[in-house]
Amino acid sequence: MKRLFISLLMAVAVPAVVLPAMGQTDSLAADSAVASSQMAVPASSADEAEGGFHQVVKEKFIEGNAGFMSLVAVTLVFGLALCIERIIYLSLADIDTKRLLADIDRALQQGEVEQAKAICRDTRGPVASICYQGLMRIDENMDVVERSIVAYGNVQAGYLEKGCSWITLFITIAPSLGFLGTVIGMVMAFDDIERAGEISSEVVAGGMKVALITTIFGLIVALILQVFYNYILSKIESLTTQMEDAAISLLDMILKYKLCGRPA
Repeated sequence: MKRLFISLLMAVAVPAVVLPAMGQTDSLAADSAVASSQMAVPASSADEAEGGFHQVVKEKFIEGNAGFMSLVAVTLVFGLALCIERIIYLSLADIDTKRLLADIDRALQQGEVEQAKAICRDTRGPVASICYQGLMRIDENMDVVERSIVAYGNVQAGYLEKGCSWITLFITIAPSLGFLGTVIGMVMAFDDIERAGEISSEVVAGGMKVALITTIFGLIVALILQVFYNYILSKIESLTTQMEDAAISLLDMILKYKLCGRPA
């Protein structure tokens, strides 16, 4: 009887001890699961943040009628290609003008006209080309030298501005395509209304989305190209100023060479 009482007591006590322990274990496991899930949320959000912008752009591009939006993308690609080509050309044309003119002046003071020509030939850029044209006619009258420098300066200015008209064309085309997309989207919205026979937000939303997305992308392309175009114009103005200063300085050096420094 005493053994039976002890057995019953053990049968009641053991579950009373084991179940709370199991509950604590389960709560700890649940807490760890919640903590791990909370730790996993920032990682997933970080992953979404990494590819979020590109994903949104791709989705909006497709929603804005991919066939029509491709024209806007082609405009951006060709416009950027022309801008990059002009920036590279103008960057290579930009040289140390003061150093070039100092070398030419030093050679003319020594009576070395051929050395001055060689310095111009070995230097890239429109400033060196203008100086070379002036030195080629150093034995002629100053009026002839000046006309030669001015004429060749105009030629070099044309080279600097080459392709800029196409960039302005793409800047104009991009928002025009966006506005054309707006009109097309409105027409699509009215076609949907006509087929549905009623006006509702679900019917109008598709066409209106196309209209707004194409306009946004067209304006973005135009803004991007406009920034590059203004930078190109600033480079052209800087090079044009250098060409004018170099032409004036070269005329002074040639005049000094003719009056004082010309060898007998």
